[in-house]
Amino acid sequence: MTQGAGQGPEVERTATLRDFRVPAYVHETGPYDDSVHPGNAAPPLEEPLEHPDGYTPTQRDLPVVQRGDTLQVAVDPAPAPAPVPTTGPGPLFVVGDVHGYLEELVAALQEKGLIDTAGHWCAGTSRLWFLGDFTDRGPDGIGVIDLVMRLSAEAAAAGGYCKALMGNHELLLLGAKRFGDTPVNSGAGTATFQAAWLLNGGQKHDMDRLQDHHLQWMARLDAVEEVDGHLLVHSDTTAYLDYGDSIEAVNDTVRETITRNDADEVWDLFRKFTKRFSFRDEGGADAVRSLLDTYGGTRIVHGHSPIPYLLGEVGSEDDGEDSGGPHVEGPHVYADGLAIAMDGGVTMAGKLLVQQLPLDG
Repeated sequence: MTQGAGQGPEVERTATLRDFRVPAYVHETGPYDDSVHPGNAAPPLEEPLEHPDGYTPTQRDLPVVQRGDTLQVAVDPAPAPAPVPTTGPGPLFVVGDVHGYLEELVAALQEKGLIDTAGHWCAGTSRLWFLGDFTDRGPDGIGVIDLVMRLSAEAAAAGGYCKALMGNHELLLLGAKRFGDTPVNSGAGTATFQAAWLLNGGQKHDMDRLQDHHLQWMARLDAVEEVDGHLLVHSDTTAYLDYGDSIEAVNDTVRETITRNDADEVWDLFRKFTKRFSFRDEGGADAVRSLLDTYGGTRIVHGHSPIPYLLGEVGSEDDGEDSGGPHVEGPHVYADGLAIAMDGGVTMAGKLLVQQLPLDG
């Protein structure tokens, strides 16, 4: 069945061992043709899998639009960077989900005057936050991580900073590397991180290039931060409240969970971080307020859920690059103006967003 523009979003699959016996890539409204996805595990089933009573599937991200294996970045000339202060905190920028699209990231950072034509930090005391999901789906996830790690050192040397949050795909990649095919209790039978990673865009070339320093860096990432009145998180979910009543408590709990190296605990953390749309529908503003009241800030800024999904502008599965992709010009403000969405849908030929905060108006 071909999904029309008015139908609902896909479901982020948590794979079970059944997927190894009967390969599947299941859409919540029926079979889904995902043959364009380079991280496919298998073709679709004739009928969708049935879940046991009480099981709520996690939301699945968008499929990849093939753009070739662009592992080497050609750096184009960038416009002259905007003047930045030489003392005191510089301007604040946030970056949405990158998902391995290194070339697009370089172009977006250059456009904002944050890096120069050689790809080095040139923004002085500016502050840059990445909202997570560096790998999977796109051509060069490890290249993205390497760039962010290098910019962190260069920005600090210039008096600014470049920092990053933990996304659900960082947890997924960590789990696939550490636990592989070790069975975990998914709430719907037995699952594995390796299967879930493949079904959600895992790229073999990323796994082959993954090194210990990448793993250590990802495992230490914070889950929540508050900067200049902006509460920064990866996922548009209230699940953060399950991990502590302060920013410090949440970050400590997440790091301790990863450090204990218990596959079931890390799986539960991954599952909760894949939840989405808590701020979109009726009661969404109250959900945002529950986080702001607990952790501080006046607005929440998140990635994870692509703006075309939040707006209901989902194209059919026949749409490709020739269609121009979704029309995303910038961040999406919603939930009574309390939430700012930053995932422009780069995996479906949307836009990789880099935005200075606060937003005008």
